[in-house]
Amino acid sequence: MMIDEMWLQKNKLKKLLSQEVFFLDLVKEDAVSLRLRKELIEWLGLTVSTDRAQATIVLVVNPELSVNAEAYEIQENLIKGASSSGLLYGFYNFLRLKLRGKKLEESSEPSQALRMINHWDQVDGTIERGYAGESIFFGTPGSNDNTDTGSFALREIKGDIFRNDFTRLEMYGRFLASIGINAISLNNVNVRGLGTNLIVSPYIEKVGEIARLFSGFGIKTFLSINWAAPRLIGGLRTSDPLDEAVCAWWKKVIGHIYDVVPDFGGFVVKADSEGEPGPYQYGRNHADGANMLAESFAPHGGLVIWRTFVYNSQTDWRNRKNDRAKAAYENFMALDGDFADNVILQIKFGPIDFGVREPLMPLFGALKKTNQMMEFQVTAEYLGHQIDLNYVLPQWLEIIHTDNYGLAKDTVKENSPLAANSGFVAIGNVGMDENWCGNKLAQANFYGFGRMCWNNDLTAAEILREWLDMTFVDVDERAKKTIYELLMTSNQTYEAYTTPLAIGNMIVPHYHYGPSINGYEYDRWGSYHFADRNGLGVDRTMVTGTGYSGLYAPELAEIYEDINKTPDELILFFHFVNYDHLLHNGKTLIQTIYDLHFEGYNKVLEFQKSWQALEGKIDEITFRNVSQRLELQVQNAKNWRDQINTYFYRMSGVEDKYGRKIFN
Repeated sequence: MMIDEMWLQKNKLKKLLSQEVFFLDLVKEDAVSLRLRKELIEWLGLTVSTDRAQATIVLVVNPELSVNAEAYEIQENLIKGASSSGLLYGFYNFLRLKLRGKKLEESSEPSQALRMINHWDQVDGTIERGYAGESIFFGTPGSNDNTDTGSFALREIKGDIFRNDFTRLEMYGRFLASIGINAISLNNVNVRGLGTNLIVSPYIEKVGEIARLFSGFGIKTFLSINWAAPRLIGGLRTSDPLDEAVCAWWKKVIGHIYDVVPDFGGFVVKADSEGEPGPYQYGRNHADGANMLAESFAPHGGLVIWRTFVYNSQTDWRNRKNDRAKAAYENFMALDGDFADNVILQIKFGPIDFGVREPLMPLFGALKKTNQMMEFQVTAEYLGHQIDLNYVLPQWLEIIHTDNYGLAKDTVKENSPLAANSGFVAIGNVGMDENWCGNKLAQANFYGFGRMCWNNDLTAAEILREWLDMTFVDVDERAKKTIYELLMTSNQTYEAYTTPLAIGNMIVPHYHYGPSINGYEYDRWGSYHFADRNGLGVDRTMVTGTGYSGLYAPELAEIYEDINKTPDELILFFHFVNYDHLLHNGKTLIQTIYDLHFEGYNKVLEFQKSWQALEGKIDEITFRNVSQRLELQVQNAKNWRDQINTYFYRMSGVEDKYGRKIFN
């Protein structure tokens, strides 16, 4: 099997650099500098000299370059790093500039301190919400069957739970480091079965092997834990965070982890959420739980990353004052300042769950005394399953530039007591598929997340052009322009034919692909649209609704409180809107619904036509891969168009202004 080299194509790079001689001027050797030597000599097969006078390109570690150890500077034939990690980043960015034919001058340091990928990989090789094959960490060698059976229960495991494909993991580490990722968690936050045992022998030893590989790329390794581990595998009768025996058990386990993995990053914790155990079971709060673990990590420099995705997953749909959007704020805002310095709250960028369109989570800007990370989702759970084209950087960048007591990209670090313990994190989208992401073009979101983390001020267009230039090196500019135009409009298009105006989930329950308008409407998950014969939307105002709009800074709350000031893109998230209400676009709500779904479907047909014109202009594997997915996307968009328009025509009784076909 040929494994896709994504944006780091060895032969292209080797050809560009074959005449160069490299010299490394290091303060000392460490795991990262040794990896840099391997990248030059073993990966690219380049010449490294011990004589500086013979070198055409010099790589230097200079601690005086910046107080930020990850900073680098590129000056033609000189690459400087404030540390070995900074030098490694400088080298990869030198490759980016070289491959794109750009001027070899750049000084940079990361916008965010922690730049992390969470994996939702399970020890049986499956990936929860994975759309690119099986886990690269776990599973049977040679197996890549990751069919979604409608259940997250683990399959039978025979023998070693680890895949042990270190060639693939080395490639992955290279990809991560090349876009600036410096932390990774290996396993699903819903920790099931043997996944609970990853923190103890004999499994932690294999985790240690993986961690040592990633350490060379400047990447810290984390594990997700099951809160009930003391009871499930520790022989205790409780997991109460204030129980002395529980505290002692965790201290012993964490101490042993550091004996095996000296630079272990820490734990990622999902507790009291969607049926997972947590401190609430014992009458404790989340600070009690997080701080108990943090105390055991403190001597080792480890972190506790505590997810705020905590809400009542047994919501009564009959009560319109119930509002899942408020849950994280209500559970964590009162605890601001109560968490230890080595605890970080991992907070989803929006208040529901990585939706097609959501506002900024109001905890960003409101929390002033707690370390925090903003969480994104690269894997396309709600955004097309890496079948439908959806370059999501425009959505993410809009979120981080939202002003709620300051721009979110800034308040994440400015409001963290220790800026070093803050940053961005995303759920990864890679698997064992040959192209890593299922859809070749979904690689752009993987690349884009890392680049956004490193430089918050890059635009979606700039990031996409980088990825295209590095991925489609031999493709002519007209063909690259076609792919660029497809991807730059893909997020807006997906939104148009699915659930525009921020109405929320109308998707097939559990699978989260395809339309099911009332699939969640009378369910327990707290995601409702409240459509009736008069209109639809959720009243989240302070005067007549759930009061959610009042959680924002006064300037933003004033906008969201007023139906006439709320942007069209978010109007159904904050208001119940009558079908005949005129939006800012000059059209009624019902006509806007019709128009967007017709336009979205037509745009997908244009995508397909544009892609077909690329046959023979790009490699055959990529052409077929995307063509197959576009066929599925056309069907998906058609289903969305017809079901949504028919449903709301039946609800409203209002004809389409243009007389287009709507089924009745």
